Amino acid sequence: VQLQASGGGLVQAGGSLRLSCVASGGIFSINDMGWYRQAPGKQRELVAVITSGGSTNYADSVKGRFTISRDNTKNTVYLQMNSLKPEDTAVYYCNRPSSARRVPWGKGTQVTVSS
Repeated sequence: VQLQASGGGLVQAGGSLRLSCVASGGIFSINDMGWYRQAPGKQRELVAVITSGGSTNYADSVKGRFTISRDNTKNTVYLQMNSLKPEDTAVYYCNRPSSARRVPWGKGTQVTVSS
C-alpha cells in the first residue's frame, strides 16, 4: 500500500484547507484511516480517525474545526480544516491508526498557517 497526501499550503490564520490522501494497493474500504501531523521538533500526533463504517473521532486540539471523511470509490480520505491556527502548522500524513496495520509513511503535505 502506498499513501499520497496532498492539498497543503500557506494560509492565514482563520483560513481553510482541504487535504486529500489517496491509497494505492490494499483494500481501502475495510480499513480505518487517520490523519496525523508532525510539527518541527515534536512527535507525530494523531488528529483525526475515520473507521471503515464512517465513525469519526478527533483530538481535542482540532475538535470542532477539522472534519475527516472518506470516499471508498476513490480510495481517498479527506481532512477539511477550518479556522486554522498557527499551531496547526505541521506536515500532515495519513495512515492506518492501528500500529499493527500501519503501512509505510508517505511524504506528507506541508501546512503552514501564518498569524
